[in-house]
Amino acid sequence: MESGTNENGIFTFSAHPPLPRPQLPSFPSLPKSIFPTLYFIQSNLLSESLLMEKTYDPAHVEEKWYAFWLEKKLFHADPTSTKRPYSIVIPPPNVTGVLHMGHALNNTIQDILIRYKKMAGFETLWMPGTDHAGIATQNVVERKLAKEKKSRHDLGREAFIEEVWKWKEVHHATITSQLKKLGCACDWERERFTMDEGLSRAVRKVFVELYNRGLIYKGKYIINWCPRCHTALSDEEAEHKETQGKLYHFKYPYVDGSGFVTVATTRPETMLGDTAVAVNPKDERYSASIGKMLLLPLVDRPIPVITDDFVDREFGTGAVKVTPAHDPNDFQMGLRHGMEPIVVMDEAGCMTGPVPKQYLGIDRFTARKMVVEELTALELVEKTEEHTHAVGHCYRCSTVVEPYYSDQWFVKMKPLAVEALKAAVEDRVTIFPQRWKRTYIDWMENIRDWCISRQIWWGHRIPVWYCTCGKAIVAENAPQKCPQCGSSALSQDTDVLDTWFSSWLWPFSTMGWPEATDTMRKFYPTNVLITAPEILFFWVARMIMAGLHFTGKLPFTDVILHGTVRDKTGRKMSKSLGNAIDPLEIIKVSGADALRFSLIMITAQGADVFLGKDTFDMGRNFANKLWNAARFLLSAITEPVTFKALPQQRFKAEDRWILNKLQVTIDGVTRCIESYRFNEACHLLYDFTWHEFCDWYIEAKKADLYQTEDPQMRSDAIALSSYLLATILKLLHPIMPFITEEIYLHLRTAVLFSGVSEAESIMVSPWPKKDNTLIDPAIESHFSLVKEIIVALRTIKAENNIPPDKWGSAVIETTDSETAAWLQSQSSLINRFAKLTDTTIAPDACKPEFAGSAVVRGNQLYISFEGLIEREVEIERLTRESERIRKLIDGTKNRLENRSFIDKAPSEVVAKERKKLKGLSRNLEKVEDNLSALAKR
Repeated sequence: MESGTNENGIFTFSAHPPLPRPQLPSFPSLPKSIFPTLYFIQSNLLSESLLMEKTYDPAHVEEKWYAFWLEKKLFHADPTSTKRPYSIVIPPPNVTGVLHMGHALNNTIQDILIRYKKMAGFETLWMPGTDHAGIATQNVVERKLAKEKKSRHDLGREAFIEEVWKWKEVHHATITSQLKKLGCACDWERERFTMDEGLSRAVRKVFVELYNRGLIYKGKYIINWCPRCHTALSDEEAEHKETQGKLYHFKYPYVDGSGFVTVATTRPETMLGDTAVAVNPKDERYSASIGKMLLLPLVDRPIPVITDDFVDREFGTGAVKVTPAHDPNDFQMGLRHGMEPIVVMDEAGCMTGPVPKQYLGIDRFTARKMVVEELTALELVEKTEEHTHAVGHCYRCSTVVEPYYSDQWFVKMKPLAVEALKAAVEDRVTIFPQRWKRTYIDWMENIRDWCISRQIWWGHRIPVWYCTCGKAIVAENAPQKCPQCGSSALSQDTDVLDTWFSSWLWPFSTMGWPEATDTMRKFYPTNVLITAPEILFFWVARMIMAGLHFTGKLPFTDVILHGTVRDKTGRKMSKSLGNAIDPLEIIKVSGADALRFSLIMITAQGADVFLGKDTFDMGRNFANKLWNAARFLLSAITEPVTFKALPQQRFKAEDRWILNKLQVTIDGVTRCIESYRFNEACHLLYDFTWHEFCDWYIEAKKADLYQTEDPQMRSDAIALSSYLLATILKLLHPIMPFITEEIYLHLRTAVLFSGVSEAESIMVSPWPKKDNTLIDPAIESHFSLVKEIIVALRTIKAENNIPPDKWGSAVIETTDSETAAWLQSQSSLINRFAKLTDTTIAPDACKPEFAGSAVVRGNQLYISFEGLIEREVEIERLTRESERIRKLIDGTKNRLENRSFIDKAPSEVVAKERKKLKGLSRNLEKVEDNLSALAKR
């Protein structure tokens, strides 16, 4: 059977056409020791049963195996199990659309941990679910209605909510389908939704309990308001973005006409609601102005000059306008000075209240221009400056938010934050990467009350009812009558709760809290949370607070914050930029395993991910390499063979070397997964599988596999290769679940290891453990020398343009007799890999007259060129090559010496040219050395 490797590292070979596979016994877990009796199935159809398809078909394999896992309930967690529990709750995706590449990364990481822990012997639960996403979902459905020329008000509250539920059902099905396509091992029998009955009950209980403890209150305060969504936002939902604006300097004249005070503002339209001008009490420039009255321009309302320590003497003129109804800092200042807020803007961002009539109903930004124009006409504009400042935007629709004075519900956060802060300070909860610990602590130390009411219809209705007598009733269930007056004329608060108010209960509400369910007892607290850093405050911190307050336990002890998925230019992927990559498209073309492996391979802990569509070629090529290596190995099993004990004495050097490498890999991969360094685990597996197992070990065993003189040698090669492949499949399974399960099926139809229990799926087979008896540092050093010598011999041939399939002879002059003895024992391997007919190895070996040379660890290597190269022809070829390279060097130097090219070309182009020049110079040096050597002979 002929075999080789193509440019993608894929084994190619001829084999019998595939035949129908018979039903064969299942494959048991691999043994702890690699020396058990190993049996091959007695079957006349053995060779046919082992045949794998020529090319890997991800679509067929993935659909088949996901259905198998579901049918066998391999994702389902058993709360009665005696195994140690390991649980994760999924960050519930919003029901507003389809999953993106960030979801793919996040859920792949979770799936790796769940599958790894299941193989490591834990009873695992991955709790799936979706989030109702109040504002976002309502916006999407309202846009849908707008296309039908309807609004939610046309439908009414109940009918509109019915429409949203319909939307939820459609998109929920889409999202779960996509998670299954990715291979997620979620316990779908336990799937939850943030507005299902159980979670809704938990939300009401928490609201009532916090209210009764005085931690929820209603008050008139400045909040963040989105004029587009017509709702309040929490501080975390108002995303601040650096914005280029203007700083306006306006003159406010004294009532007595004795002069004016210049104030600086970025929001001229709010001046219509000013109640004072404030200066710092230590600012001597305004000592004579304190207490005097100013006439507010355009409105002609007298306002005082006051002092307040909050005023920054260095900002603007040192005098600031005070608008308590439209600025959070001014609101606090107004409370300190007893000023009544004056509202001059409505919920739509239009001017209202006691403003000049020409402003009534005018949009806030139009009003801004009008104010500037009118003040300019009155010669009250001193100057206007360009100014960059952070402006709050709605996290859902990106509208500029407006500080707004209104009645809202709040949670007092400082009492809840005390224990959550201690947990981080005392390292009872660990955030990966640890640089986020300081950010978390800073936020907790400066936490503000949380505005939890939203003026929308989709969400958890606030459990407060109002009676006509003025009594407010806070209850978990709708009251039948007023406890104060007995009236049944009750109306529920029209606001809904912030989406995050249900999400912060997710780790325990999904498990049945407030009931003490079996699931809750077994799997809460969970072990780890995987999410993005942008919701560290929205969600992670609040879950920690809620978990500690309501259950007395941390909801998880580890938090993994992964980076943002970006395109190759560094831009965040988004539909609006047109640079998003659809995970389902990649899965369709390359398979879920290729997507998963590629994503994890390039994602360092906490770092951003830079993707292009070609990124996934890496995972696809690796899957093909693995598939074809397995196909090649299984093709060698052509008849029933029974293996007896495999003693260590029968190990060859390459066996001892690969088994030592395997133990190092098992240990390294395990440590990397345990410490959440998933990309490092990928690199270890990639290097071992591709470079050590496929490129070296399988190549080294080909002779043993296909020789017929020594059946024992052949059976040993099959036994060890099968063990290595099975172990590789197990180590790879958490990252590449589909292809490993498929190859495992083929392997278990061929091989039975005695004395071990059976595993119906690789998913429930035991995780490999390092065997210290197979650790052999000496063989690593010795066999690495053999590899280095083979590479050097191949390089000599390549650099001298000798075709790879042209066989020659070599001489190795060793540093000592011990090295000579070792290399002589490996001469057949050296000859086969380097395509040599014979190799002379000795400390006093003589150098051939006409030869290429190299040095490896002090050992001098020579390949005789006699019969391989015609000296004159080679001199002529190298001379032409030298001339060609010199011309390329001259052209590259000219470009790099051209000032216009250096100034105008992108820096990466210039760097590429410099790198090219270095490479050409190295190539020329090699060619000249070879020419010189030939000329001397």
